[in-house]
Amino acid sequence: MNDTTKQIGFVGATGLMGHGLAKNILLKGYPLAYTMRQRAPEGLDELGATRAADNAELGRTSDIVVICVTSAADVEQVVTELLTDPKPGLIIMDASTSEPSMTRQLNELAAGKGARIADIPLTRGPAEAEAGTVNVLVGADDDLYAEIEPIIKCFADNIYRCGGVGAGHIIKLLNNTAFQAALTILAEGFAIAVKMGVDPQKLTEVLSGGGFANGGTLKIMENSLNGDFETLKFQLDNARKDVRYYTRMAAELSVPAMVGDGVHEALATASALGFGGEFCAALTKSQAKLNDITIVAGEPEQG
Repeated sequence: MNDTTKQIGFVGATGLMGHGLAKNILLKGYPLAYTMRQRAPEGLDELGATRAADNAELGRTSDIVVICVTSAADVEQVVTELLTDPKPGLIIMDASTSEPSMTRQLNELAAGKGARIADIPLTRGPAEAEAGTVNVLVGADDDLYAEIEPIIKCFADNIYRCGGVGAGHIIKLLNNTAFQAALTILAEGFAIAVKMGVDPQKLTEVLSGGGFANGGTLKIMENSLNGDFETLKFQLDNARKDVRYYTRMAAELSVPAMVGDGVHEALATASALGFGGEFCAALTKSQAKLNDITIVAGEPEQG
């Protein structure tokens, strides 16, 4: 049975992913307080959420705080503020995509204050967050997991135990880099097809009959050929940040990251060309701009 007397704090409830997580925690009957930077999270107050003055107050008054912010730097700042004067036994659940080395450092800092950290990064998107059907990758020992599992189940479809603290973030970075590698090579292939006078959609048709048959990456990029760049609502600059964390992690381990480095270069180039604020399928636009061509489904113009 869920212990819905536990007070939940939330940092990032106005975000695309955080809003859905916070909403579903409230819908399961937990009391929840949040902090905000600019605007109140839509609809949460009506479900009984309350506002804390700042993150330090959340740390003092919450049993568990969920963080869902953008970068490792954001996580470091939030955790430091939560640990100003934390409630004894405070648990911090980090749903952000962060750097594993930072997660482990912050866990040591938290331990010195009598608090604990679990990393719970997410896969799937904002629609699944709102529906309470995200995938959650957990880095926590067995005792800590037993305490946070009821909260995770408020918004999770699948829960993957990845290992101890930091393991969830490691697997998330591997997942995101593999995913971005697929998007990147498809965009690059579209450019080559067009420059060779072939309809780029033929590539997606062939791949859909083989090993890519059930691949979401293929659908995302095929839709971009028809002007739909919003199948995956994940900002390109956020993907660039995640892959940068991956390549940095690989460098720390002296693992050559030839593919990861190439994917990061492609994302950084797309960002430099002005597509960083768009969704990841804008890689197709980037390739079109780099090669001074139009990439759409249909017979390419003959040069």
